[in-house]
Amino acid sequence: MLNWFKRAVSLLLVMVVSLPVFAINMHDPYALVKDAASNTFSRLEHENDKVKANPNYLRTIVREELLPYVDNRFAAYKVIGKELRNTTPEQRERFVNAFTDYIVATYADALGKYNKQTIQVEQGAMLSDQKEVSVKVDVLESGKPDINVIFQLRKNSKTGEWRVFDMVAEGISLLASKQSELGGSIRQKGIDSVSQMLEEHNKKPAILAGN
Repeated sequence: MLNWFKRAVSLLLVMVVSLPVFAINMHDPYALVKDAASNTFSRLEHENDKVKANPNYLRTIVREELLPYVDNRFAAYKVIGKELRNTTPEQRERFVNAFTDYIVATYADALGKYNKQTIQVEQGAMLSDQKEVSVKVDVLESGKPDINVIFQLRKNSKTGEWRVFDMVAEGISLLASKQSELGGSIRQKGIDSVSQMLEEHNKKPAILAGN
């Protein structure tokens, strides 16, 4: 399941659009998806020497350029599920931190496999009172079949800002897969055990493709 997770999140990281750095418009989910990817790959290109010297620097790029637009706490709580009521605030905070670092490490691994894929983002639609929006994209790579991806974003009712909380790749929900895998382990082994497992996983160094 971890391999599928790495494959799935890599789709999030192949959204190359242009090199200039944009201020992110978090009030437009379509612009958010497009511009966050553009900023990430602009930085990746300009700081390529740093990445080659220290692959773990990819995690810095992910944390600074992508993580602000991911609703990691919401996703973490969804993974915990009904067991949330059986946890302490300290246990929840530890899991959120471990799960967030896990997302960062996985995204960084995907960035290390970047090979100039491109995407087509669907035309932005008129938004009214929606609290959740699906942004459809097609991942294009020469010589390979197109991959269809749907990014799920939710709107903060207080700030009006949108953040990604899930994506569906070829009909498979990333969040649902993590709920099944980690949620089941939380029920069986307890949240502390799963947090420790994630923390150990996060200690593994980032690796560039071909290394």
